[in-house]
Amino acid sequence: MSKAINRAAYKPVGVLLGLAAGTLAGAIFRQVWKITAGDGEAPSATDEDRAWGEILAAAALQGAIFAVVRAAVDRGGAVGVRRLTGRWPQ
Repeated sequence: MSKAINRAAYKPVGVLLGLAAGTLAGAIFRQVWKITAGDGEAPSATDEDRAWGEILAAAALQGAIFAVVRAAVDRGGAVGVRRLTGRWPQ
């Protein structure tokens, strides 16, 4: 199988894994925010009643969690594809 075909075959799997990673990362972030901030809702960037520090800390935490979850899900998906097909997705 050529790299182009391999890449095209993996693309739908990657999209589904990306959606799953985003959903999982959001759920993890909400739980971590509740524990660390003691607040049920993370601040949005336009929340007038929240300080810059709190908003930026929430954004940094959310970004870090998303990046780690996305990398773990992508890597797990690639390993799964290799186990099923014998080839690493490109």
